Amino acid sequence: MATSSTVRAEERRSAILAIVNREGAAQLEKLAVDLGVSPMTVRRDLDDLEAEGLLRRVRGGAIAISGPRLFGERRAVRARAKQVIAAKAKTLLPTMGAIALDASSTVAALAPALNSHAGLTVATNSYENFTAIRSAQNITAVLIGGEQEPSTGSFVGKLACDAAESMLYQCFFTSASAVDADHGSSEVSLAESQVKHAFARRSRQLVLCVDSSKLDATAIATTFDLTEVHLLITELDPADPRLDAYRKHTQLL
Repeated sequence: MATSSTVRAEERRSAILAIVNREGAAQLEKLAVDLGVSPMTVRRDLDDLEAEGLLRRVRGGAIAISGPRLFGERRAVRARAKQVIAAKAKTLLPTMGAIALDASSTVAALAPALNSHAGLTVATNSYENFTAIRSAQNITAVLIGGEQEPSTGSFVGKLACDAAESMLYQCFFTSASAVDADHGSSEVSLAESQVKHAFARRSRQLVLCVDSSKLDATAIATTFDLTEVHLLITELDPADPRLDAYRKHTQLL
């Protein structure tokens, strides 16, 4: 019974987050009516979502968090979900060649798994991810330089794109600010989106790693159509109904 209750709470919070991200804001009382629960229940859900860094509480409801965020802020958000995603993603690591990791904190959770994949070359446009990769034994870490995006700490711009396209990758592991079944993945920064396109153009396989809080939402800059994505990884079971809108476009893990 407790497990069923937990699942319902997770689904309710995902629904709340989707509404807030889509509308930009939501009123507590209206959420309670729409979801068929008490205002007290919604208030607890909003408090929990704020504690995870997924929205901001305001008087009478909540507003969406917009704009790029520093890596340190993003790393603490939905940490358990990122670990589940990383556990799935590590099964896709090749035994040789090169892979690319974007500047996301979600993909950063994959770094510890590289210790068991000696011989790989791993490229990223994130100094934080580069530092984590470099600590792995017998891994060649490559930092894609360029202009530093001050609000995210990642490297972007023409130099970053040119460097990203100078190698051939077995797989590109990337995340997104938001994912929508109709519009695909999107970012809060056009510059971030451009570097991801550069990595993808040189990759045999594109793997999109996002936690469920990113689903059913859009950001500013379009990045990948879901038909371009070879595999979508979330912390959810692939059979979860929340993924129904996505399974017709791409493979799920």
